[in-house]
Amino acid sequence: MSPVKLSWTITLTGYFGLLVLIALWYTVLAPSVHVPVFVMLIVFATPLLFPLRGLLHGRRYTFQWSSYLALFYLIHGIVEAYSTPAERMLAGLEILFSLLLYTGCILYARLAHQ
Repeated sequence: MSPVKLSWTITLTGYFGLLVLIALWYTVLAPSVHVPVFVMLIVFATPLLFPLRGLLHGRRYTFQWSSYLALFYLIHGIVEAYSTPAERMLAGLEILFSLLLYTGCILYARLAHQ
């Protein structure tokens, strides 16, 4: 497998893992008792939908700015892991998937240029 294809696969694994995790986290696994579910999905899942088309089509510019989006989820996962011990496992998965997304995006943007 070529390095570009591998980085694209890593990116999509992190992306779809993060999307599914966020959807399950706030609807089934640990819904918030203070905030309605649809608000949590709008805040956390909607930003992930913006780069979907560009990531699937391999557009280098989308990979470049999606790496910044991954940092938002990384920070959120770290804060949740620190502040909510009951959701530490979910936060750990969010950290893992956001790091996969970030690493894949950076590698793809660098390797696709060459």
